[in-house]
Amino acid sequence: MDTRIDEIADRIYRISLHNPMVARPAGLTYNVFLIAADEPLLFHTGRRSTFPDIAAAIARVMPLERLRWIAFGHYESDECGAMNEFLAAAPRAQIAHGNTACRVSLNDMAARSPRALEDGETIGLGDGRRVRYLDTPHIPHGWEAGVLYDEQSSTLLCGDLFTQTGEAPPTTSGDIVGPAIAAEDLFHFSSLHPSTGRTIRRLATLAPRMLALMHGPAFVGDCAAAMQALATDYDRRIRSLLDRA
Repeated sequence: MDTRIDEIADRIYRISLHNPMVARPAGLTYNVFLIAADEPLLFHTGRRSTFPDIAAAIARVMPLERLRWIAFGHYESDECGAMNEFLAAAPRAQIAHGNTACRVSLNDMAARSPRALEDGETIGLGDGRRVRYLDTPHIPHGWEAGVLYDEQSSTLLCGDLFTQTGEAPPTTSGDIVGPAIAAEDLFHFSSLHPSTGRTIRRLATLAPRMLALMHGPAFVGDCAAAMQALATDYDRRIRSLLDRA
């Protein structure tokens, strides 16, 4: 897989790999995000097998050993498989995630004790920059799921929300809702329950200026409207399931 790195917002770098063997023939894009602040933060680590490629991409921006924080959406190999490799390479780095993730997985699986975050808690990255952690249990899947919001750039690091197939450009102002609906029809990866739409609408109230997708491009446009539309589609799916029950 080829590795591409692009600065998509002020000191936010999207490190992207495209795997043509997943969801063939379109393939699937996997993104890691680096906030190269005074206390740099990595959102997603990629799998252990992709650690050398991602580490090399980070080294093009800054020394890897400067990494201070490691976060991700939920406990899954493509999101955090290489966390211990990064902890070994960056002696000051610490995992940061919500209380649930720390209790059920990370306290045991991480090589160093993680920082457990409350819903809405912030991490200072220096120079007044901070990210806010938000619990999103089961959204789109995983009891321990959560997202990060970079307040300076108004960028929502939204994990698996809006997953789409295909090789994605660094940024887009085009439609991300339709491709996300198509990917849900293909993969059926989301948890469908009464709080699905409500949780996504809560994120929409942040009114972010950018949505940083793990599997897709970074979206620049009316992010709140896109999130409202995605929530509406999930509501539709839930109603359909109830009607068939």
